[in-house]
Amino acid sequence: MNDTTPHVLIIDDEKIALVNLTHVLEAEGYRVTACSDGQAGLAAMQKNAFDLVLTDLRMPGINGMEVLQHIKSTSPEIPVIMITGHATLDSAVDAMKAGAYHYISKPFRLAEAREVVRGALELRRIRQENSELKQRIEDISSQTTIITQDLGMQRLLETARQIAETDCSVVIHGESGTGKELLARYIHQKSLRSEKKFIAFNCGALHEEIAASELFGHEKGAFTGALSQKIGLFEAADGGTLFLDEVAELPLLMQVKLLRVLQERELMRVGSVEPIDIDVRIIAASNRDLKAAVKDGKMRDDLYFRLNVVTLTLPPLRERREDIPLLAYYLLRKYSVMMGRDVQEISNAAMERLVEYDYPGNIRELSNFIERGVALTQDNTLDVQALPQSLGALTVRVFTPEKPAAPTTLQEQEAEHILSVLKMVDGNRTQAARMLGIDRVSLWRKLKKLGIDSM
Repeated sequence: MNDTTPHVLIIDDEKIALVNLTHVLEAEGYRVTACSDGQAGLAAMQKNAFDLVLTDLRMPGINGMEVLQHIKSTSPEIPVIMITGHATLDSAVDAMKAGAYHYISKPFRLAEAREVVRGALELRRIRQENSELKQRIEDISSQTTIITQDLGMQRLLETARQIAETDCSVVIHGESGTGKELLARYIHQKSLRSEKKFIAFNCGALHEEIAASELFGHEKGAFTGALSQKIGLFEAADGGTLFLDEVAELPLLMQVKLLRVLQERELMRVGSVEPIDIDVRIIAASNRDLKAAVKDGKMRDDLYFRLNVVTLTLPPLRERREDIPLLAYYLLRKYSVMMGRDVQEISNAAMERLVEYDYPGNIRELSNFIERGVALTQDNTLDVQALPQSLGALTVRVFTPEKPAAPTTLQEQEAEHILSVLKMVDGNRTQAARMLGIDRVSLWRKLKKLGIDSM
């Protein structure tokens, strides 16, 4: 037997029943601990971990219902099968209501007992797997590690780590889908407020009254529909961090109220005249240029200057292509776990498609591609067939000013050196990349940029 062998506890004051059940279950390959009374059974549970308990209902001293109640209060995940020689409808109903998995009566057939035990252990296994899967998904979902090997992103993260230890306000700027909330969570976790709450609020497309209620809370009767007092997000985040996404979309009057809260560190709920002290760090974000929003009259300049102590600009994914393979494999593991799939690899052809695409939707769009790919993949390798056809048929490009077409002397030297290394390793790109001190994707990009035919 190994550690994965199910361990069954049997409690029965009838010696023949105890011996017979022990013999049958051991013959099935289970580990069995047998106890002749409830007190001994509970003592055994303190010393050992069991996957299933079978207990007689009527025993002297601690009876089966008391054993059941103890298990449900201390180890509710363990299924319990009740056994009795006094079968009545009332006792069966009481046992099931108290949480018993099944109910069998003496004299029972051993084949029936085997089937009931198998069913209970299968239920236990499924519950354990679901619990482990849920925990793994929660671990993945709660991660704030930002995956990157891009030098610009690494410098940005170093700045984020430095300002996290202060309490200054931060503005995060970046296109939609670049991970602004993720960076905000990263700053929160690196700060002295990490043990307190992080609350995110999207300021876009909300009526002024609703936005005020959400941020500042309201008193009962403050407006039509305010049937009870409500705590706002500022109060809920007290001691922690409040992330205001798309802050430039707040109505101008709301911007005035927000500025006052930031300056005075106190607020009043809608419909109240009593100020409430608050201690909240603000991290704001926008996919718009806030300076331009101020110039266009969409954002108050005093609020802009109050928020904009430090600005962090997240680059779009097309400007950090070296990160695409890392992100793709991270997302592959994430969605494989979430969907219960065993997709472990991404084919070279599929990866080239992913790296070449320009991602107007940034990381969010890459995430959608990988999620779709995992759902459609039938084996352990995500291939081009599982990716959207647009990745091959239509490459979205973001146009930037063209560089001079004629290669410089440095480019010619670089091309010559790369060709020389490729020749040395018989065209093996992986070995060539290692010799050049770069990764395979960077080599592929250089070859494409230099116009060198693939080998």
